[in-house]
Amino acid sequence: MQARHVAGADLEALLDPAGRPWRGVRSERLALVGTPAGMQPSAAIRVAWTGKRIGAVDRVAVSSLHNGEVLAFRLEWQDATEDRALIDTNSFPDAAAVALPAAPEAPLVTMGAPGAAVNAWYWRADEDGRGRHVVAEGLGTSRTLDLERVRGRGVWKEGRWRVVVARPLRVATSEPVVQLEPGKTTRFAVAVWDGRSGERAGIKAFSAGWRELRLEPVARAGR
Repeated sequence: MQARHVAGADLEALLDPAGRPWRGVRSERLALVGTPAGMQPSAAIRVAWTGKRIGAVDRVAVSSLHNGEVLAFRLEWQDATEDRALIDTNSFPDAAAVALPAAPEAPLVTMGAPGAAVNAWYWRADEDGRGRHVVAEGLGTSRTLDLERVRGRGVWKEGRWRVVVARPLRVATSEPVVQLEPGKTTRFAVAVWDGRSGERAGIKAFSAGWRELRLEPVARAGR
């Protein structure tokens, strides 16, 4: 997949799922699978979800843009209910994330490994407008670095979520996060949580393998 370069599009324009920069951008449809209950880090979660369906959302459409400074992903999926709040112990906010490898050898299925982190850009419906900048180096190791660098915005309409998550291509940090550059290639994966189905933390649907993403080069002035 290619992240198309859109010159002059500011962050607010990129964060609007129906905004002008996204018009005419082709999406790639990804199949999602549920995370195996046996791989959950908590014994209580493994027991509670044994035999239950994990992964209520089975497909997501993904497209991507960058303006030379910020990379944005737009995710679209079917969801009969708009869940924006924690209502009780069985219903949670809808959520989505894009994961990128901070090291070439980072494994997706275990959310990284020691010394080979996965960097996730996470949006949750009850925190709309901001996002969580997350790293993980193995099952049960996810930690939020900050709430400023990643931005997310979601619109639910007629049984469908359209969500944009975005982050600057490069960030100044000593943490193991992905650093990006126009003209270069990275990989990505997507995860979706259906709050009405009780999905949260490691209980989610995800695209089971890394997908290649090439950031289109920034066009030179006058071309």
